[in-house]
Amino acid sequence: MFSWMTRQKELVGLDLGTSSVKAVHLQRSRSTYTLVDLGIAPIHPKTIVGGVIMDAATVSATIRQLFVEHNIGVKEVAFSVSGNSVICKKIKVPKMKRAELREGIAWEAGQYIPYSIEDVNLDFQILREAGPGDQEMDVLLVAVKKDALKAYLAVISAAGLHAAVADVNAFAIENSFTMSRKIQQGEVVALVNIGAVVTNMNILHDGISDFTRDNSLGGNRYTESLQKSLGVSFDQAEALKRGEPVEGHSVADAMPVVEMTNGELAGAIRNSFTFYHSTSRSKTVHRVVLSGGCALLPGLAPYLSRALGLPVEIANPFQHIVADPKKFDAQYLASIAPQMTVAVGLALREPEDDAG
Repeated sequence: MFSWMTRQKELVGLDLGTSSVKAVHLQRSRSTYTLVDLGIAPIHPKTIVGGVIMDAATVSATIRQLFVEHNIGVKEVAFSVSGNSVICKKIKVPKMKRAELREGIAWEAGQYIPYSIEDVNLDFQILREAGPGDQEMDVLLVAVKKDALKAYLAVISAAGLHAAVADVNAFAIENSFTMSRKIQQGEVVALVNIGAVVTNMNILHDGISDFTRDNSLGGNRYTESLQKSLGVSFDQAEALKRGEPVEGHSVADAMPVVEMTNGELAGAIRNSFTFYHSTSRSKTVHRVVLSGGCALLPGLAPYLSRALGLPVEIANPFQHIVADPKKFDAQYLASIAPQMTVAVGLALREPEDDAG
């Protein structure tokens, strides 16, 4: 949404998540994308909390190490933010030209943003142009707190890189999904990205973002619940969550806790759907696409499908990207694909994209 790029260059998608840092470099040739470089490095769960950077030095060091280990030579990056520092809201504004809206967006935003306008960076996207007889048009308003944005820019700069584009997780996920998917007319698709701490939701209607929401229930809820219920360590709880037995506990021991947390997640998604239906002209969701590190949790996709009464599929952002099998193991790519969705969506950003 926010761009500091003045000339066309290649970009690396850099996803600074709560449990890991991911980087993806793609090259475009006409309508084809090729995977050039890719890397993922774990970070301590308290390094970035709820989208807020708590340990800047560690984040910068991890980014530097990631780029060196995977021989990523491009220094221009697109990154994204999520959590409480970001507000995305669909609003109606009087029919006007884009230039006029850009001039007046701060005044329009003042009615919807709970912070001082001076404390946020604002951007917008016109969702649907107003028709000849319309007096209003739908606009997606995006506000990111300046101090949060500065923190991300600082760690990227300290890693020896240049932040060229800033985006929002929900839109990076949308970018990845819409790259080559044909959306059926009238179709409503819920993109649900389950990270360690935050679950991002972006509901598309006719391929256009119609509703976004971040929910503070993510994969760590499973880990914390298992630690509390079974008295196991963080690492043991992580293994049980992934369907791996640990000393003293079988996968069956973990199932009641996992099923309970599955139910919490299904309830949170269902509540978001209810809110969406109350604020939108659409009264249905046709399917769900899961991404994020938790998308591959054993049994989660079928559980959500049953609980929500909808088809649930797992995202594979590499599906339509050319990857040299001599350089990238297909099985490995499949195992990390859902958690690379944000990074791929960022890597797809056109370097010459204008803000808004």
